[in-house]
Amino acid sequence: MNPLASIGREAKALWSEGRGPSLGAIAGTWGLLLGTRMIYPVLLPALRDDFGLSLSVAGLLVTILWLGSALGQLPSGILADRFSERSVMATGTLVAALGVTLVVAAPTAAVLFAATALVGVGQSLYPIARITILTDMYPDRIGSALGVTMATGDLGQTIVPPIAGTLAAAIAWQAGFGMMVPGLLVGSLALMVVLPRQTGSTDTDGTADDNRLGELISDLREGDVLFLAFILFLYVLVWQSFTGFYPTYLTEEKPVSKPTASLLFSLFFAFGVVIKPAAGAAYDRIGPRRSLVAVLSGPVVGLGLLPFVDSLPALVVITALVSTMLGSGAITQSFLSEAFSDEARGTGLGIVRTSAATLGAAGPVLFGVIAERGYFDEGYFLLAGLMAVIVVLTLVFFEE
Repeated sequence: MNPLASIGREAKALWSEGRGPSLGAIAGTWGLLLGTRMIYPVLLPALRDDFGLSLSVAGLLVTILWLGSALGQLPSGILADRFSERSVMATGTLVAALGVTLVVAAPTAAVLFAATALVGVGQSLYPIARITILTDMYPDRIGSALGVTMATGDLGQTIVPPIAGTLAAAIAWQAGFGMMVPGLLVGSLALMVVLPRQTGSTDTDGTADDNRLGELISDLREGDVLFLAFILFLYVLVWQSFTGFYPTYLTEEKPVSKPTASLLFSLFFAFGVVIKPAAGAAYDRIGPRRSLVAVLSGPVVGLGLLPFVDSLPALVVITALVSTMLGSGAITQSFLSEAFSDEARGTGLGIVRTSAATLGAAGPVLFGVIAERGYFDEGYFLLAGLMAVIVVLTLVFFEE
């Protein structure tokens, strides 16, 4: 099979039936939101210097960002089931823009933390509504549609952090954050213009609420749903810990300059631009078990070897190995989206993602505490071990 022809067919199918502009608006705004979020690890050294933050407190700042990114997902799912996904996503994008504006203007660490929480909350309103509307738009290609959207997110995470780092070095760290506000405002407007007005429930007598609760309880009892939720929690814990401190680790523990660290960090997400669509397509074709093992094996090796390498070529290889974990989201979220009934999809996804992301948000602050006590390398051994646990659990417990 010609790979280019296969890609062309997938792209044509995703763009067909007038769905292309909607997919573009959803994916593009998602890229802006994730790009904004990933400015934090790159500018964390500058924030530490300006506000006098220790490694553990810097880890707490990242945890606050991730915790905010988790807490709004359940309400977002409930709203997506009841009302318009368009309004939920546009509102979340506006809230994130407000949070970034307050970060730029923050006079104290306390304001910085509060504004960071607002950035996270705004971002958290987006993912569930994004998944539910894509599931309705692409019932036969949800893996591919989510993979493309998530790849666009990685494109934002690839492009935005080095630009932010460059602006911070040339002007100030505030410029690195502030450049995102106009784009977020345009993204919110694009969502309101392009997406359909109403896709949620129109029930007014409460019958749908009763049906939704029953369907939700039934779906959550499924063993595969609970197991995937646990895998998602472990993955989030590892991913947030790694991304939260990778640039800092490279500059403080390796012979790597800050600009080079920013480029390596962007390279991590650049690989995801290819990996996520491939992982989503693999889910559609071979199922979740084998596709999950394929994307999660590389990080076990990469994270375990990271403390032993110092050369730039070797760090590029390690970054590539660890980056395959980015394909996990396209697989787990596609599975979970299909596992829940239409009536309870948003609420069910909100429960699972909020629980996993809230618990996983503890990762950066715990990793920061470990690093501050002089065990930076050992922290990566621990992350490699957790990834190995996920692979073993997937092989042993997940059904074909």
